[in-house]
Amino acid sequence: MPAAPDSATFFIRSIPVYGDLILAPMDGITSYPFRSLARALGSAISYTEFIPAVDAIHAKARLHEHIFFSPDERPLIIQLLDNEPDRILRAAEHLLAYQPDAIDINLGCPAKDVSNRGAGSGLLRSPCLIEAIFARLTAALPVPVTAKIRLGWDDTSRNYLETARIIEQNGGALLAVHGRTRQQGYSGSADWDAIAEVKSAISIPVIANGDVRTVADIARIKNHTGCDAVMIGRAALSNPWIFSRLDREQVDDAVFRRTIFDHLQRMLSFYGEEGGLIRFRKHILRYLEHLDLPAGRRLEMVTTTSEHVFTSIVNEFLQDCPPNAV
Repeated sequence: MPAAPDSATFFIRSIPVYGDLILAPMDGITSYPFRSLARALGSAISYTEFIPAVDAIHAKARLHEHIFFSPDERPLIIQLLDNEPDRILRAAEHLLAYQPDAIDINLGCPAKDVSNRGAGSGLLRSPCLIEAIFARLTAALPVPVTAKIRLGWDDTSRNYLETARIIEQNGGALLAVHGRTRQQGYSGSADWDAIAEVKSAISIPVIANGDVRTVADIARIKNHTGCDAVMIGRAALSNPWIFSRLDREQVDDAVFRRTIFDHLQRMLSFYGEEGGLIRFRKHILRYLEHLDLPAGRRLEMVTTTSEHVFTSIVNEFLQDCPPNAV
């Protein structure tokens, strides 16, 4: 694990954060096994995948599985998803039992089934609701309240500065900004100029997110935006070593292999053999996406429910096709 800085890089209210690289919250991805791996490699904060407010209020099945974290993941932020202030507050109050370091409000999810009902990035069309959510939560909760936003609903409504100011003025303690609109989804380019505007407009810490794929991109986005830290999402799926400031081609074959099987064991320990293997399929495909895995072996690898068979396939393939072979 990379050595943490001797002094805090920034603070979430009084909570010190040691480091400037952070794994982005991703639905179906950032449960405990992958978060803990990213933390071991250098991610400075753990965000849960988003938790629908109704799931928290009614303690839906598997809620604990989505929220579980270990003490060495602190600071740990639970991300909530909804668009109704009272319901979000009730959910947050229920989640305090897990002792999170902060509660984050998802204002960025672009998925249609989320945003079209007014949650996630759909909230960006309702500044008054954002104000009500933050005013109520920050007045009632003993932990900081943070947010992750996009630049706006679409190019005709890029209200990121208004949103950022509302969040800060109503007690928000930290803001992560994905430099795309909801309409963009994950297409096109992230607007780093807009993120820089947000950083200049507010005084709370700002985390920059979008189009960070290499170690060089980390320095570029920090220099361009002046942000306190950098959040990395999709690029970390194929290269979690980026949190150790290593590009994929800098990871030697032994470390590549060891990390894959470390990740697998975390999944198996947490979910059991069958559940762990099923959930690990999307991860192994990202780890091996740059390699020419034969279709037949790929199919066998993503359909087996046997750890032994899965491990044998991966080992044989990596022996025949070393990850950094030219």
